[in-house]
Amino acid sequence: MKPIKSITIPEYWSPEQALAVFELLDELRDILWAAHGPAIQQALRQERNAPSTPMPKPNLDDDPVF
Repeated sequence: MKPIKSITIPEYWSPEQALAVFELLDELRDILWAAHGPAIQQALRQERNAPSTPMPKPNLDDDPVF
């Protein structure tokens, strides 16, 4: 899944229009969660556990000797 990088919200929306969009998105979230909650949780876990860049291997020669 590719993340959305940018969404531009029109500045000319009235507070009522902004609230309508907010309520629509809130309801959509609830419907999606009811239909796909466990799959969403699994996808979120996988996304959070997958490293975005490979971890460098530690250089053991740099560790102090105790």
